[in-house]
Amino acid sequence: MKNTELFIFLLCVLSAGAVVSAKENWEYVRPEIGSEGEGNVFPGVCVPFGMVKLGADCGDLGSNQGWKPDGRIAGFSHTHVSGTGGGPKYGNILVMPLVGDVDLADYGSERADESFGLNCYGVTLQRYGVDVRLTASERVGAHEYTFPASSESKILFDAGSHLRINHQESQRLVESGVKVLSDTEIEGFSTVEGGWNMGAPYTVYFYARTDTPAKGVKVWKNDEMTTAREVNAKGPEKTGAVFEYDTADGQKINLKVGISYISTAQARRNLEEVSGLSFDDICRAGIEKWSAVLNTVDVEGSEEDKTIFYTALHHACLNPTDRTGENPLWTSSEPYYDDYYAIWDTFRATHPLLTLIAPQRQADMVRSAIDIWVHEGYLPDGRSGNCNGRVQGGSNADIMIADAFVKGLKGIDYEKGLWAMIKNAETEPADARKEGRGGTLRSNRLGYVPYEVERSGTRTFENSYCDYAIATVADGLGRKSIADIYKRRSGNWLNLWNDSIESLGFFGFLWPRHADGSWVSQENYNVMWRQDWEGVCYESTPWEMSFYVPHDVASLIDRCGGAGCFIDRLDKYFSYEEATDQRYSIGLFQVSNEPGFLVPVLYNYVNRPDKTAEITRKVLATRYSTRPDGLPGNDDSGSMSAWYAFQAMGLYPNAGQDVYLITSPIFSRSVVNLGEGKTFEILAPGASPDNIYVQSVRLNGKPLGRCWLRHSEIVAGGTLELTMGATPAHWADGQLPPSASRQL
Repeated sequence: MKNTELFIFLLCVLSAGAVVSAKENWEYVRPEIGSEGEGNVFPGVCVPFGMVKLGADCGDLGSNQGWKPDGRIAGFSHTHVSGTGGGPKYGNILVMPLVGDVDLADYGSERADESFGLNCYGVTLQRYGVDVRLTASERVGAHEYTFPASSESKILFDAGSHLRINHQESQRLVESGVKVLSDTEIEGFSTVEGGWNMGAPYTVYFYARTDTPAKGVKVWKNDEMTTAREVNAKGPEKTGAVFEYDTADGQKINLKVGISYISTAQARRNLEEVSGLSFDDICRAGIEKWSAVLNTVDVEGSEEDKTIFYTALHHACLNPTDRTGENPLWTSSEPYYDDYYAIWDTFRATHPLLTLIAPQRQADMVRSAIDIWVHEGYLPDGRSGNCNGRVQGGSNADIMIADAFVKGLKGIDYEKGLWAMIKNAETEPADARKEGRGGTLRSNRLGYVPYEVERSGTRTFENSYCDYAIATVADGLGRKSIADIYKRRSGNWLNLWNDSIESLGFFGFLWPRHADGSWVSQENYNVMWRQDWEGVCYESTPWEMSFYVPHDVASLIDRCGGAGCFIDRLDKYFSYEEATDQRYSIGLFQVSNEPGFLVPVLYNYVNRPDKTAEITRKVLATRYSTRPDGLPGNDDSGSMSAWYAFQAMGLYPNAGQDVYLITSPIFSRSVVNLGEGKTFEILAPGASPDNIYVQSVRLNGKPLGRCWLRHSEIVAGGTLELTMGATPAHWADGQLPPSASRQL
């Protein structure tokens, strides 16, 4: 579809015959932001948390989101994730319109006039002269193909296609098949295994229907085409079908594809839910669903900042995937979500954001995680394709549950949640990369994860906070004896704190320790080394992970030598630029990765939010943009985007607690619509690239001398007024944010 056609279509959706007014929130969304560079954002079509994520798969099918800015389009598949690193996942049930002879080994096409809109994607396939539009509902992908005049127009179905790379994390085809039901209908399935989480086989079923009868239909396996009505294959051989048409110039053929993880019959039922809707009806309904989410926050600022902001909200609502009623593994009355990809990323910002803008959705995600424990024995961390896998640090679903608990999300069985958390803390998993806590029995005995266990530093520090999360829920449920155990264990990070380690003039850092209690020698380790799966600190460094004590920042400050030394250490962390890649870092701060998410706001724990403002505003101004490469790293299921959204409004959560740190808003006004007629308004008149410093704060008309808020103060509704200025002001002289060792 040409760009002018998309513009006319969007105008119709907007105005429905009326005069076009000011832009609505959904119009600021640009799905292509973050699709290039390191972002790996899915730029196709879907509704919030939709099971169908329909988009173009390009080139060698090796990208995580399917789409690439270069290479030919191989076709349009119905399942994707967004923003992920590592090996790819999904890319199932691919469809491709074409004209002429079919080359089953290479049916891709160059592209032109590619356009990205909220729940509407368009492109021209130059090889075939076919214009394509795509849109989606929760479980159905809708295709509109505009063909040239030809007696050789076709629609190809590829049941075996999937995203893949030449790596151990690649996906592998297990089995596929198709069955032609009529000259307008086809069904089939694709079973694939592997991918980023090295998961067990999963099966995607489909049922598809066109609005135009085919003059002929063939099925194919590998490179052989036949007139049979059904074909199946096991192993790497692919299967599919081709529907053939005579088309007049400009003739449109519409195709709907329902998918299911249960059966082809369920895929057909899913399709029937939208069978009476036109392409434009489905697109419009999807935009309305997005508007319901995007309208939960209204901001006032520049057009560019609003574009980044509302696109960020869009990114945060792509994963996890709502598959309620589509669980092939067990029957349950609880919600079912897949593609927690991964909670290690999303617990820090994405889930707290959903708690504010979509609390019922977040409650359902927590309920689903607990139900996974009920039926599989462990909470998920990196779950995809109905299979747990890839626990990167601590068992951070614990923090997601605690965050919901302290913020009062309803409908969650927190007693079950507590026992699911305790399972993580007390049981050594058979596969520590799949679920649970690796080295937990040794950690419980020694008080730390020893160096002989991979990711020992990250696990010790993250598990300390996970234990604090357990204590939080246990205490709130009146389980004092349990709470006391985990409160004590929440101090285990101190057992890997080595006061004798010096770096850049500072003493005391996270340092690996052998199982016999001895420290790893300084000749064999360095606090600036970044390591991953087999190292001490996962996707981080000891310098960075040494700041990760979210529950007891006060004790961390003491170990660093007091407030003055702590400020100096933070200053060095953000300014030291040697031996770091400054494309993705500011000093030693890895903007592109989650372990550093909380560090800029740690200045608030010494009442220096002016320094927090300097760092967060620099990140927002220099590492985010409206360009296709406008994210500082993998979006990780909306994590990078959620970090932006919070900071742009001037707040950042300490996930797992009911605390938000006041930072520096870029918007002059932000309004969070809380439901039931309540709003929380953040006013910052004069906020600008020059006026980044808060001068004074009033909450509901009363002076506020502390640089943090409770969740209850936000959800009660009210107004936070920030006076902004161009120079630092020491307005924060009240209570420090709470720490475990100094509870308020």
